[in-house]
Amino acid sequence: MLEIGHAELVEFTRFIRLNFGINLEAKHKLVEGRLGNYILEAGFTSFSEFLEYAYNDTSGKEWPRLIERLTTNHTYFFRESAHFDFMAQTVLPQLEKSITNRDIRIWSAGCSSGEEPYSIAMVLAQHFGLAGSLWDKRILATDISARVLETARAGRYPASALEELPARYKSQYFKKLAGDQFEIVPQLRDEVIYRLLNLIHDEFPFRSRFHVIFCRNVMIYFDPETKNDLVDRFYDWTEPGGYLFIGHTETINRQDSRWRYIRPAVFQKPY
Repeated sequence: MLEIGHAELVEFTRFIRLNFGINLEAKHKLVEGRLGNYILEAGFTSFSEFLEYAYNDTSGKEWPRLIERLTTNHTYFFRESAHFDFMAQTVLPQLEKSITNRDIRIWSAGCSSGEEPYSIAMVLAQHFGLAGSLWDKRILATDISARVLETARAGRYPASALEELPARYKSQYFKKLAGDQFEIVPQLRDEVIYRLLNLIHDEFPFRSRFHVIFCRNVMIYFDPETKNDLVDRFYDWTEPGGYLFIGHTETINRQDSRWRYIRPAVFQKPY
């Protein structure tokens, strides 16, 4: 396995933290294990040689590839299902009454391969039913990885990914393809807009604030300062009365945050 020297590791982890907010300072073995073979297979003889290439890469593709290997893109439909139950039973009825222009704005930040935003879209479709055509309820879904966004846009998943889905969701929102593949039906896939976005480095290019933001199991990789800054940015881009959903293994400091705690991993911006 390719070994990484201390100076190289310090330089690399500093760059990752400053540009992507991911703290790898205590994860020397993880970095070596996940990147060593990749670097050798790419034809480089040392980590420093690879870093020189990565720093000078003008395509913008290499760093997202590295982030993919250093973080876990494990997700599935209706992950942490209590969030979707709360969305259906509390959030959507509230928003349906309070939104006067029928424009409901939802953001899936760190959407990975699309299971989260498509799950949200299913909940919206179930809630609004035939009246859904009267609403603008498209979901913005962003991620730092172009590769996972391609998978998400395609909306194709193996049968194993649908095993935990209720039968009515399988029949309504998926089309059987050849082999063991299933595809999200066009009317649901069209409800999600996918965009490339670095939550830490990029300015948020939005014109309007959101009623609901999902950012789940993303901030576990961030250092406290980066996480707190991002949570504040989410607050500023949320409508009064809007909600933030985070992962159940993640926390927000209730004493220092402007968000109001509602239930585990659910926070609301006060009116």
